[in-house]
Amino acid sequence: MAVLDAPKLSTNQNKLIKKLRRNVGKAIFDYNMIEEGDVVMAAISGGKDSFAMLDILIALQKSAPIDFKVVAVNLDQKQPGFPEHILPAYFESLDIPYYIVDKDTYSVVKAKIDEGKTTCGLCSRLRRGTLYSFAESIGATKIALGHHMDDMVETLFLNMFFGSKMKSMPPKLLSDDKRNVVIRPLAYCREKDLIKFANFKEFPIIPCNLCGSQENLQRQNVKAMLTDWDAKTPGRVEAIFNSIKNVSLSQLADTNLFDFQNLTIDRSTKKEEYEFEKEHVSSSNINIDESLYINVTNL
Repeated sequence: MAVLDAPKLSTNQNKLIKKLRRNVGKAIFDYNMIEEGDVVMAAISGGKDSFAMLDILIALQKSAPIDFKVVAVNLDQKQPGFPEHILPAYFESLDIPYYIVDKDTYSVVKAKIDEGKTTCGLCSRLRRGTLYSFAESIGATKIALGHHMDDMVETLFLNMFFGSKMKSMPPKLLSDDKRNVVIRPLAYCREKDLIKFANFKEFPIIPCNLCGSQENLQRQNVKAMLTDWDAKTPGRVEAIFNSIKNVSLSQLADTNLFDFQNLTIDRSTKKEEYEFEKEHVSSSNINIDESLYINVTNL
């Protein structure tokens, strides 16, 4: 049977591919996400983001100056109606190593969480524990997740609004037990670009019916807020993301991370010359040592 030629991509599609690959490559470089000899376990949920991550990682694998392996892993959580055939067929079409891990976390979540309550927290913990354990069993040295810039900014606000903590999803994370390293290669990618990418790539997307169908989740509210901001001020999400890369601990208020209690003045160094005219005291009932003034008349 003759092999059909791949459809020709438009100029905009080619630009988008280059942009996404460039952003992923930069994130990998900035955070040293992938090293020589790594076995990268790409966690594929069936959503647009993980499909895009896998596609880009495979492309970069072919051109990277280092040698690393990519293994696709899907956790089948036994959700009713989950189309079990789709992902194996897709992985086979890519001719890449893959595993489908069967674990009925769906029943656990439904038994533990009351109807109408948010299932995301427990679901993600069960999924994370399974993936961590499986990564060790196959010798994976990195676990790649498909979270993008929008996810990370949304998580920042969720933690501030509802957890009173200033934290997000880091691009690279060492697990608490130090047995796994999680990477997020899409950290510099915007969701709107990934949507366009998934549309023309025609990934076989599988919706999450366990938590995706729940209404009024706080994440959806935060997403709507950020979408509105971004529409009114393009680049707002990027600006917020860049702020978590540029943290000034002395300008925040965490006494565990910065020693506010022992701040002391030091007037032993040369005084800076401020760029304004000498101030004038119009009224006072005490004398000021004028020798302390800075002479700026000859600046």
